[in-house]
Amino acid sequence: MPPATSLSHCLSLLSQVVPEDAATLVKDLPQEQLLQALYATGTATIRHRKLPAEQMIWLVIGMSLFRHVPIVQIVDQLGLAVPKGPPVVPSAIHQARARLGPLPLLWLFEATAHKWAHHSAREHAWHGLGVYGMDGTTLRVPDSDQNRQQFGGTQTSRGKSGYPLVRLVALMALRSHLVAAAAMGPYETGELGYAQGLSDQLPDDSLLIGDRGFVSAWLMWKVQTQGKQRNWLIRGKKKLKARRVTRLGPGDELVELSVSKQARKKHPELPEVLLCRRIVYQRKGYQPQTLLTSLLDADAYPKKEIVELYHERWELELGYDEVKTELLGREETLRSRSPELVEQELWGTLLAYNLVRLEMERLAAVMAVEPVQLSFSGTLLMLVQLWQLISLRYPGSIVKLLRSVEAQMHRLLLPPRRSHRIYPRAVKIKMSNYARKRPGLPTRGALN
Repeated sequence: MPPATSLSHCLSLLSQVVPEDAATLVKDLPQEQLLQALYATGTATIRHRKLPAEQMIWLVIGMSLFRHVPIVQIVDQLGLAVPKGPPVVPSAIHQARARLGPLPLLWLFEATAHKWAHHSAREHAWHGLGVYGMDGTTLRVPDSDQNRQQFGGTQTSRGKSGYPLVRLVALMALRSHLVAAAAMGPYETGELGYAQGLSDQLPDDSLLIGDRGFVSAWLMWKVQTQGKQRNWLIRGKKKLKARRVTRLGPGDELVELSVSKQARKKHPELPEVLLCRRIVYQRKGYQPQTLLTSLLDADAYPKKEIVELYHERWELELGYDEVKTELLGREETLRSRSPELVEQELWGTLLAYNLVRLEMERLAAVMAVEPVQLSFSGTLLMLVQLWQLISLRYPGSIVKLLRSVEAQMHRLLLPPRRSHRIYPRAVKIKMSNYARKRPGLPTRGALN
């Protein structure tokens, strides 16, 4: 079975044995789109190689889906190499990845993410607005000289961080976890630096939810003025000063935020004050919290609904957990030791994540539940096993396998969320008594 269609073809076969409503399980990355990405980025294979470029795209995606499998074994298991001639050696696989580079994966991610995530956000809208979240995270990469020079890391009085760190900021459709856009790069660039570019990806009729780290006059002004009915909802900082304009109800008022001279000097189009709505609320067991939003109409957007909606921001944190824990297997670092291949691997990881999440949305529609009610780890395991087993092509076994998968679909349903639970922060594991070894420090007892 050609690897470029193996996963999507498996899902197409699945649609033949599940109910008719599940016929939407079709190919998502057809061969034509892979070739389009290669030609658009100038990386198409001209020579007839043992490892064609389009197959290397599936290898990069497979590196996330089969995190604990060596790369050579992924190539053999999925039949990514042309079968004629001697087996592929590891150095040839590394060279093929280097020839491919990160651009085809970036092109494919952007081409598919916009379509899948924005469509999903419209399908699960709140008061006619697609609900998005934006937040950042960091990922460790192998400690090579190239990676440390390109990405950097934390710097404290005790020295540099143990591993170089990549900063990643994502824009996610919160009600399906599909990633709509992402930006990544050196650690020293803050989340706001990446977020301001991502805000351009917001469609009309949308609402962006962010944590207090995104309280920025320029970001908030940019979101609400560049487009039609684009709104924001951000947690306020404790010391943020505002002048009350109108009281809308208990803990609900219109306020004016003063824009600093430094911000207006950098962005002259900014006004001197920014009109917004401030909501103060308190959940049992927690301190009072403040929300700021551009949703000024208290009748159209009641306070209680806005407070409940804000806590959907944590869906993005859960999405990051799915990437780091399930796809990347809680490994210490990524696999790639050069900046270009790190970027390639990360775009492939985001693409693999969206492919799994897209299938979860389709399964949720068949089961008449919300996508976030399904188990990511369970769905990932099901799809990976399906890909592995069908690729073996045992005669007569495919229909039996697919019917078995159909029968197990109900096991993916998670129990209802228990939002009333309270988990105070606590140290669960005692830190080691041994001193931490850092780059550049000599090891005690080492021979000179």
